[in-house]
This record gives sequence, C-alpha cells and structure tokens, in this order.
Amino acid sequence: MAGATPAAGGLPVVVALGTVDPALVAGVLDGHCRFAANPGDAELAAAAGAIVRADARVDRALLDRAPRLRVIARTGVGVDLVDVPAATARGIAIVITPGAGAAAVAEGAIGMALHLVKRFGPLTALVRQGRWAERSAVGVGDLDGATLGVIGYGRIGRRTAALGAAFGMRILAYDPASEPPAGVCCGDLGDLAARSDVITLHLPLTEQTRHLVDDAFLAGVKPGAVLVNCGRGELIDTDAVWRALDAGRLSGVGLDVFDPEPPGAHPLYRHPDVVLTPHLMGLSRRATAATFTAAAQGVLDVLRGREPRAVADPAWRTHRPKESPA
Repeated sequence: MAGATPAAGGLPVVVALGTVDPALVAGVLDGHCRFAANPGDAELAAAAGAIVRADARVDRALLDRAPRLRVIARTGVGVDLVDVPAATARGIAIVITPGAGAAAVAEGAIGMALHLVKRFGPLTALVRQGRWAERSAVGVGDLDGATLGVIGYGRIGRRTAALGAAFGMRILAYDPASEPPAGVCCGDLGDLAARSDVITLHLPLTEQTRHLVDDAFLAGVKPGAVLVNCGRGELIDTDAVWRALDAGRLSGVGLDVFDPEPPGAHPLYRHPDVVLTPHLMGLSRRATAATFTAAAQGVLDVLRGREPRAVADPAWRTHRPKESPA
C-alpha cells in the first residue's frame, strides 16, 4: 500500500482518536488496515492513519507522538480542534466528510424551529401540570408563511432551506464565502435578521464568524424571532443571546452546539423557550453510518495513493512525500 507504514502482519495501523465503534469502519478497513479503537503509545507511534471525532484534539503534541501519520479523517467537517497548519506542514492529509450528516443536521434545525414555534415545551408543561385552562395564553405560531433566514448556504444550509420551503416558508440566505442563488440571496446580514421569523446558523468557525450573533446583530432581529444554532457554538455570544431572549426580542432558541462543549451552567440553558441537544443532530443512525464509512474510505484512499473526496487543506499535497505505485 503506497505511503502506508505496515504494522505487524503487514497491514498499516489506523487509530481512533475519540470513541469510534469498530463495526462502523470494519466494512472499509478490514483486510486493508489494522484498526486500534483504544490506541496506546505503540499504536500511535506506528499509526499511518487516524479517524478523529469532533471532541478529539489533534495538536502538535499528538502529532509528535504519531510521526508516521499520513492521514487524519475527521468525522464531520469542523477542524476547530485540529492543528491544520502543523499537519499540512508534515504532509498529513486532513480528510473531512461533508454531506454525510447534512440531511440529519438540517432535520434537526427545522425540528428545533418547529418545537419552538409550536411551543411544544410550554404546552407539554401545561398538560403535565394540570393547567389546561391556561392553554389560550400560550401563543402558537406557524412555519407556513413565515420567513426562514439561513446563514451559511453550504450542504446543510441548502438542505435546511429545502425543508423550510416544504413547510411553506419563504427563504432568505446569506453566506460570506459563497453567494447564494439570486432567488434567495440576501446580501446584507442585517437585512436578513430584520426580515426573518426563524434564523438558522450553518457556518464554519473562523475569526470572521466568531460571535457573529452578538448584541449588535440581535438588536436588529425581527421581534419574536427564533434562533437555531446547529453550526458551531462560538458563532453566538451566549450572554448576548440570553439578554435578547430575556428581553423578549427572541421568542425561542435552539442549540445543538455550545461554547465550550460540554457547556457549563448558564441561565440561557434553563429558559423554558430553549431547546438543547448535545451536539448530536448530525449523528442520527443513518448519518452516523455514512459519516464513519466516508471517514474510513478517506483514510484508505490516502494510504493507497488515491485522491480523497474532500480535504480541509488542499495544500497538504505539496508537502506529502513522493510515493511509488502500490
């Protein structure tokens, strides 16, 4: 296998960084690699590839412990905890798995919006607490006819928009990296905030997007808007979102991502009009299987000298060692 470092028995070692069920990668790696789900120092030192979970940190210290590493496959697209420049400088490909969980995350974002607009949380509490007579005091909204503002119009954003449209929502979209189609494009972020009944976030974390949702942004949102973040926790200023919700400018907040993870105590998380999930919207049963299959295939592609489907930094190709055909 070109470029791969063989382990005992002639197969290259692929390690898990974070919890990886061997059954999810066996269909791709069996017979080609030896997979170490709980690697020790010896496995890391011999590792040619790694499958990396979102909560696993890959820094210079880790890379120093794995000097033969040729490929890191991230189960998802975020590389916040991966030292990309250090890996690229060593010729290590950082494979990502875009698309595998896109539908699941989009369903989660629309599901949160539906939960909040229909006020399922407060209404459930009324029934459980025997407060039936108070039901008319809880205003129930509609997705049909409302405006969905999608911030970040990649695979997940586009899927979210399609699901929103299926509910009869009008779509606005903003993306600082790639302009959405003319029919939905909203070139000004403030305009999107002012016109949207539901706002969903699907951007990667960069210095430009960190705390994109802050006091200034929230001061311009349509009163009573719902905010859903299934992108990265740091896209929002949690304190600012709490202030907007407490003041009634926001009517509901849905969070699948947090800053930090797991989150500490915060009054936002205890509010009855907040729905929380532990960064799992992209890990439905079907999406999980697809994500780990894609990650394992990316590892195998690089170790066999083939071009991986998607990488975080294409510049790795200029640093990778010369390989002979397998």
